[in-house]
Amino acid sequence: MKDKLTLTIDADLIPRAKAFARGRGASLSSVVEDALRNLAGEPPPSVVDRWAGRFELRERPDDPRFRALVSKYVHEDDAC
Repeated sequence: MKDKLTLTIDADLIPRAKAFARGRGASLSSVVEDALRNLAGEPPPSVVDRWAGRFELRERPDDPRFRALVSKYVHEDDAC
């Protein structure tokens, strides 16, 4: 869960920070969050951790490949 945070930062730094984030294909919020995690000694979350639980599976009973992937990679309580 994300919460909003207001920061006071030197006005000259803001455009450079935005450009830095843009150059990495990230939001300024995610760059700040990653920096704070790094300072706190906390490893960054994996891609799986960031996206886990954000998608719902559609039922596809006629697709055997889908059923095989569900049985291999999805926890039983999350399966369709």
